[in-house]
Amino acid sequence: MIVLGIDPGLANLGLGLVEGDVRRAKHLHHVCLTTESAWIMPRRLQYIHEEVSRLLAEYQPDAVAIEDQILRKQAEVAFKVGQAFGVVQLACAQAGVPVHSYGPMQVKRSLVGTGRAEKEQVIYMVKATLGIRELFNNHAADALAIALTHLAHAPMQARSSAAAALLRS
Repeated sequence: MIVLGIDPGLANLGLGLVEGDVRRAKHLHHVCLTTESAWIMPRRLQYIHEEVSRLLAEYQPDAVAIEDQILRKQAEVAFKVGQAFGVVQLACAQAGVPVHSYGPMQVKRSLVGTGRAEKEQVIYMVKATLGIRELFNNHAADALAIALTHLAHAPMQARSSAAAALLRS
């Protein structure tokens, strides 16, 4: 299974690709897309859409896992992140790739064992799990963490979907 993990953002959008399963995950690629604040909004969204679409076409992931962020106190930031989130989901729909979302506490619990883990602990587990030694952008690290979270949850989701299909028939 190939999973594209996405840490959504407008100024910085992390992307991380992993392959395998939860026991044998392999790092394929990671990058942080950066848009300039001087760019007009349509240009920023177009760039994100183009780059996500390019990665979807190049790696043909089986699933996309995206962090479902809750930004209640910062309405302007939430609106901008929401636009980037929507553009990413559009690219996934156009490519026919299913999208799964995970909250920050789910990601932390999945990788570190507690939903209250510090960012440094999550980064350490991402690097240890994937055998990555170099330091890299926090947004890309978050994207890889989200992809690994999906690898951990995918088998259970598949069994639940199969059971639900049996019940319907």
